[in-house]
Order: sequence, then C-alpha cells, then structure tokens
Amino acid sequence: MDQNLQGRPVSCSAVHEQLAVVFPDDLNTNGTLFGGRVLEMADRLCAIVAKRHTGRACVTLGIDSVRFLAPAHHGDILIFQASINRVWRSSMEVGIRVTAENYVDRKAIRIFSAYFTFVAVDEFLKPVSIAPAIPETEEEKRRYIQAEERRRHRMSMGQKSKGTTD
Repeated sequence: MDQNLQGRPVSCSAVHEQLAVVFPDDLNTNGTLFGGRVLEMADRLCAIVAKRHTGRACVTLGIDSVRFLAPAHHGDILIFQASINRVWRSSMEVGIRVTAENYVDRKAIRIFSAYFTFVAVDEFLKPVSIAPAIPETEEEKRRYIQAEERRRHRMSMGQKSKGTTD
C-alpha cells in the first residue's frame, strides 16, 4: 500500500438507498425479476461505489457469495445499498444488498446480496494503489474483518485457477 494515500471513511463512498422500479422488460418467463438484470444493476452500482472511493476507473475482477433470496415482481421498488468493505493494494471488496418493496402495502423483503471485487486501474488499464477504507461503525468493522476472510478464500481458490491480483 502506498504510504502517501490517505484513508477514506467507508461512508464517503457508500450508497445508502438507490431506487429502481421493476418494469415488464425486467421480468423472466416466470414473471419475476430476471436474476441477470439485478446482477447487472448491482455491478453498475458497486462500480460507482468503487469509483467514488478511488477517484479512478475500476474494473470488476470477480463476484462471490451471490444470493438470490426471493423474487421481485412487476412494479416492485428495488432498494439498493452498497459500500466498500475493505481495500487492499489495488483491489477492494464492495458489498451490496437489494430489497424489494411492494408499492401498495410497503412490505419489503431482501431479495439479493453479493460481494464484488474491483481493481482500480490507470489509463493503460494497469492496477494502481488506492487509499485504504476506514471502517467507523461496528457494522463496517465487522464487514472489514469478514472481507479479509473472504479474500483469503478467493486467493486460495485463485491459486488453483490462476486469476488473482494483489
């Protein structure tokens, strides 16, 4: 890690509530939200969080612990929450959760969660060092610790398949 990079609080880049509506073209053949659509929206939002933290272009390296927990339906309001969990030299983990809210009765259910790994890159798409994330709340500190455990697992899997960074 570059010693000249000052850490930034997790809250500075977090997205606490990004809203979207499930439209008919977002539905699969079962009439529920297509999983690929929510994954695409999540990737875009996590990329924004990574870009806000680093001030650089960031590319998706991997996604793990993807969980489709419940269906969402036409008209539901999707509520996205995403934040940096931890930063290493040039990579970072961004966690996301998505809740679907029925607009009639306002009942909400968690429908999706995942961890995205991003790498900050320069204009030649080469990895660059980035500022550490500073967890401040107890929840952020817990996610910070758990992110290292997930990274160790990813790295051990990467040794078998050769595709890691940092």
